Amino acid sequence: MTALPIEAVLPDLLQALRDCPNAVLVAPPGAGKTTAVAPALLAEPWCTGEILLLSPRRLAARAAAERMADLAGEPVGQRFGYATRMDSRRSAATRVTVVTEGIFVARIQADPELAGVSAVLFDEVHERNLDGDFGLALALDAQAGLRPDLRIVAMSATLDGARFATLLAGAPVIESEGRSYPLTLRHLGRDATRRVEDAVAGAIRQALRDEEGGVLAFLPGVAEIERVAERLDSLPEGVMLHRLHGSLDPAEQRAAIRPSPDRKVVLATGIAETSLTLDGIRVVVDSGLARRPRYDRAAGMTRLVTERASQAAVTQRAGRAARQGPGVAYRLWEEAATAGLPRFDPPEIVEADLSGLVLACGIWGVRDPRDLLWLDPPPAAAVDEARGRLRALDAIDGDGRPTAHGRRIAAMPMPPRLAHMLAVAAGHGLGPVAAEVAVLLSERGTGGLDADLEVRRRRWRSERGSKAEAARKLAQRWAKMVADRQGGAGPAADTPGAEAACIALAFPDRVARRRDTSGESWASVGGRGFRLDPASPLARAEWLAVAETQGAASGARILAAAATDLLTIETLFADKIETVRTVRFDPDTGGVQTLRERRLGALRLQSGPDSGADPQAIVAALVEGVRAHGLDRLTWSEGARQLRDRAAYAGLDVSTGLVERLDTWLPPLLAGRRRLDQIPSGELTEAIRGVIGWDALRRIDRLAPPHFTSPAGSTHAIDYAAEGGPRVELRPQALFGLAVHPTVGEARVPLVLSLTSPAGRPIQTTRDLPGFWAGSWADVAREMRGRYPRHPWPDDPAAAPATLRTKKADARAAGSR
Repeated sequence: MTALPIEAVLPDLLQALRDCPNAVLVAPPGAGKTTAVAPALLAEPWCTGEILLLSPRRLAARAAAERMADLAGEPVGQRFGYATRMDSRRSAATRVTVVTEGIFVARIQADPELAGVSAVLFDEVHERNLDGDFGLALALDAQAGLRPDLRIVAMSATLDGARFATLLAGAPVIESEGRSYPLTLRHLGRDATRRVEDAVAGAIRQALRDEEGGVLAFLPGVAEIERVAERLDSLPEGVMLHRLHGSLDPAEQRAAIRPSPDRKVVLATGIAETSLTLDGIRVVVDSGLARRPRYDRAAGMTRLVTERASQAAVTQRAGRAARQGPGVAYRLWEEAATAGLPRFDPPEIVEADLSGLVLACGIWGVRDPRDLLWLDPPPAAAVDEARGRLRALDAIDGDGRPTAHGRRIAAMPMPPRLAHMLAVAAGHGLGPVAAEVAVLLSERGTGGLDADLEVRRRRWRSERGSKAEAARKLAQRWAKMVADRQGGAGPAADTPGAEAACIALAFPDRVARRRDTSGESWASVGGRGFRLDPASPLARAEWLAVAETQGAASGARILAAAATDLLTIETLFADKIETVRTVRFDPDTGGVQTLRERRLGALRLQSGPDSGADPQAIVAALVEGVRAHGLDRLTWSEGARQLRDRAAYAGLDVSTGLVERLDTWLPPLLAGRRRLDQIPSGELTEAIRGVIGWDALRRIDRLAPPHFTSPAGSTHAIDYAAEGGPRVELRPQALFGLAVHPTVGEARVPLVLSLTSPAGRPIQTTRDLPGFWAGSWADVAREMRGRYPRHPWPDDPAAAPATLRTKKADARAAGSR
């Protein structure tokens, strides 16, 4: 057998671990670090216990254990075994256990001393998964406080060795040259208008024609894999098509990896970037895309985002073609675009939901996660947001310490929301259902990809295959676990709506109500908007319990949900439903609208008119209506309006004063009333006079008297709001005998005289009465004598007696004297 490149540096690594507890190993893909390092450590004098080899993915964990067992000529589960959430093959004889990062975190939390463990190897640490970073932080903390003899090795193909060496207390860095085969890069580019599936399928067919060996194509997700598979339904004879992603049955995953006499085409997600060696692959077709989880802190949800792969990722992908011999990588972008790709994938810790991390740190005894050793410490804002969510789940108290409920859910091998669901649902007799729902939400693809979780659960329960069976056993273990801890699982509760009830308990902020007839648009308790395919049967429901979404928070697409009803929601959240009475001012009517609503968060459950609205709330709404829409919303009498105008003319800003003291003078006028126009005009006038005050009223009378008294003895209201200045309207006969123009106030401002005919029609406007008498009066009089012959129209009005009577009436009055 050809020696592995890693074997050249194994002596250096062994010596380093004899001298100090930590080491950093940098080895390129194909060097053999994953399968050669752990067996080499077993013979070391300090290695008397178990070696844990951490792998970021279950598929890689199984493959590594099977490969080491195969090289040792023994079945997996003897000296070399593995443990993942869905599967485990190990025994009392196992010395090397390959575990996923999440399994290791759970194990070290349960046993901080890691009793019986001699070494922990962190493989592919460059991927910077949250569980991987956290597991390393816990291992370093345990080493510093409890296990100084524990060996820790960080291993990767593209590791920043210096940073990790610093984190591991100045650990030595051992580098392997690796095995180098020629790799040719071919940049095919891609028309932006062409679907990625068409471009990848075309590149695969080209590779099958022009190259030798198997083809590995990288696509962002399962949906794209299936669409490419549809386009490759007629491959040449002797070519086998395989899919490779995390939701496949293990048997199908193994078929894609193991040697085969046929030429292989493997359609894979990023699961195939590292750790795995796919036998027979000589060509890589890279779409240049990746789908990653991104936590939207504002929305409180994780969403999958399709984005450009990083430079580190595309380098790893291309290297898959040259692991066993010369290879070629087809890249579906222009060569110059590579420099524009992000250099590395961001560490998951800087953009993930940290609820589980914060709770786990609290259980560990560290209130602030940043007190541990990190390559990149968790952001403060993310930690604070996680604490808020944990408080909402009653997992931590006001001081950030784990509650009894928090400790229960932290002990469950799942995110806090799902653990909370399982614990609370068990109390409602829904433990087994909640366990199955938790598996469906944790294992994407289980039961299919239907958005309706009820449908997926029914389909999964009848599915055959090792993956479906492993998922069912996992659900049974979880149900038993919560039953043992809470004193009985209760009935299975396989009644309609059980799945929705469980989801609602886990994601109460995602309970949603349909807001259009098509079922496409939904509003949630948390205030976020969701969208659903109108063709989905779920679109006919009035209420949904939403578990999983994808896309922008303002209109995320529903990926997993179950139909529910108002009665279920009221039963589950009776203590959180509020009755809200609302009194609103209606500017169209000048009255109030009273509404009684029952609300759950941002959602209105029921609403209707409120006949028992608080009278004080009605008065307050009317007052606010005047404040918002202005004093003109009140029904002012002519006298009240004139008083406001006179005050303004006198230099007093009565309107501002009225608004500033609105809460003092207006509420008494509104008692027992629901509309502004119900206030009697006399009361409104008196209220205004009270606001103005006695001294100010006397000043207004002095500067802006309300009336003008004519020589004829008639009284005429002065319009101080008229354009051009104070104005009075009257007949010219009332002014006969007046040789000077009348004025108003102390400033003796000339009144604007609006002169009318006996019928009230305007005939002249003047600010100079003597000038009018001497000027145009003659023409006006001549015309008026013909129209109104019974009224006096003298040639010299300035010398005529003022009168408002006809000529006959004047004569009768004169005769009676």
